[in-house]
Parts: sequence; structure tokens; C-alpha cells
Amino acid sequence: MEYKRLGDSDLLVSEICLGTMTYGHQNTIEDAREQLDYAIAQGINFIDTAEMYPVPGRADTQGKTEEYIGDWLVQQPRDKLIIATKVAGPTSRLSWIRGEKRQIDRPNVEQAVEDSLKRLRTDYIDLYQIHWPDRYVPLFGAPDYDKAQERETTPIAEQLEIFADLIKAGKIRYLGLSNETPWGVCEFCHLAKQLGLPKIVSIQNAFNLINRVFQIHLAEACRFNNVGLLAYSPLGFGVLTGKHLNGKAEQSRMALFPGFGQRYDKTNMIEAVRAYVEIAHKHNLTPAQLALAFVRSRWFVTSTIIGATTMGQLQENLNSLEVTLDQDILAEIDRVYARYPNPTP
Repeated sequence: MEYKRLGDSDLLVSEICLGTMTYGHQNTIEDAREQLDYAIAQGINFIDTAEMYPVPGRADTQGKTEEYIGDWLVQQPRDKLIIATKVAGPTSRLSWIRGEKRQIDRPNVEQAVEDSLKRLRTDYIDLYQIHWPDRYVPLFGAPDYDKAQERETTPIAEQLEIFADLIKAGKIRYLGLSNETPWGVCEFCHLAKQLGLPKIVSIQNAFNLINRVFQIHLAEACRFNNVGLLAYSPLGFGVLTGKHLNGKAEQSRMALFPGFGQRYDKTNMIEAVRAYVEIAHKHNLTPAQLALAFVRSRWFVTSTIIGATTMGQLQENLNSLEVTLDQDILAEIDRVYARYPNPTP
């Protein structure tokens, strides 16, 4: 396991981060403990969660993921682990989280931090992330920016002031973004420098073989602002394992939660996945190993977030650390990408 500095923070995070959004719905507290224990034993020191988890969001399960992690965390050496969580942004859904008017403003953020600290049973959060922007942006596969959908938003400078106070109080250490755009990254960094406020150190966005949009513009913005990518959905909601090539696999997230598969039910997705699966098999790799090794190989990726509902999946995902893709395999991948560029952005 390699460890990399996250942006310009002093956090040295494992190149694999354990994602936990299934804890409390698909995974029991016993499952969570087993996964967490195994991950730490393999060298992972970085755990990612969110106040809205588990997914899909429901009023009766919201917060359980953090609670499960907290139950485990109190028995661990806290200073050896890096815990990341997220504050939910505005949406007409998830009204059970502080009502429908959930902007990234002082009352919401302060309440969210206190609630997460209580559930996680810790005094501080290492990396606190804005789960999605306070302002309107097209999210989760939405195709285009539509200025008609712009809405009331908390100014970014004001958001930074709130987080500055929480950092000064010792409740969070560093700030990150998620599901952000190049403009958002640059604006957060510019205002932090201009106003002497805490700078973001990370961005958590989707990145995988069938969604390489990040490398087009965001990679440049993050490079020159020293912002590390925490790549989520490296297996494309499981489709890059190849298990959905002949229909949705039983008990998979695509089968159990059809609404979440809309991002991946796109033109050329199946064709692209089939081509990547063929490359994996040609080189005696599992499709998951190929997909994870590709994400890990990108220069702009600081840590790859993996999630699993079974120990077998977790073990296979971690076994991808033994795989290094040579230039011939990468060239084959790029030829597929040229035929099917970003079918599931």
C-alpha cells in the first residue's frame, strides 16, 4: 500500500480509500466491522462516509453509516486513521435531513458537523467535504448546464468563512469538495487565497473507464491548485465488473435500486464495457482488477474509493493493488476509449 499527500494538507492517505455507503442498508453492523478490520489490516488508513448514507437515502436509515463507523472507531487508535465525511447540499429530496432548505450556510453546516461528530463518536473530522455544490450544477450524469435552473446560493466566500471557524475550533481539519466543476474548484481556491481562508485540499468526483470526463478540464484545474482527486465509482456502479453484460445481475445495486442505474443506462455503455472485459480476460485479469488498476494509474488520482457488499468483493478489489498496467494494455484501453468516449459521464 502506498500513501500520498492529499493536496497541500499534512494528510498521508492510502492509495485505496474504503467507501461505506452500503453500511446500514445492504451491510449490517457486523459486516461493517469485518470490512473495516480487514481493510485496516491491509494498510488502508482512509475511510469515507457521509451524513446522508446509506444509499439510497431514506429517513429511517439516514446516519446509520456514520453510526456503524463510530461504533468501530472508538476501539481504534484515532490518530492513525483519516476519517472523511460530507455535508449534504440543497435538494428537493432528503427532506428528513434538516428540512428541504438545506444550503451550505452556517446553521446547516454547524448542525451537520455536530451530528456527524456525535454519530462518528470522535472529536474531529479529518476531511469534511461538500457532498455536492450549494449552487446549481448538472449532477450525476445530467447532460448540460441550464442557466434557467440557477437558484439561490450561499456565496462561496461565506461558505469558506464557516469552515474556517470550524477548523479554528478543531472540529474539522481540512475541507474538500465533491461532484464539483472546474469553475467551482478555481473559485474556491481563488477566494481562499484572496481572503486568507482555508483552501480546499481535495475533490471527490466519479472517474472510471467509462467516465473519464475529469481528465478533460478538471485535471488541469486541480493540478495548478494542488487539489487531489478522490476517485469514486471506479467500477461504474459495478457495471465494469462485467456482471451486467447479459442483464442486471441479481442482488446487485443496479437490480435492487433501478433509479441509481440511470447514470449508466446509456448509449454505447454495454459495448464499451464488453471491450474492456475482453482486454482484462486477454491479460488474465478480472475486469474489476483492470478497472481499478487503470484508475490508480492516473497521475491526478490521489486515492481510489472502493466499496463492497461482500468480503469477496473487497478482497478482489484490494488484490488489484498487485496489478500494474503496462503501456501495451494502456494503449488497448485508449483504443476502446477512442471508439466509446465517456458513454456514462
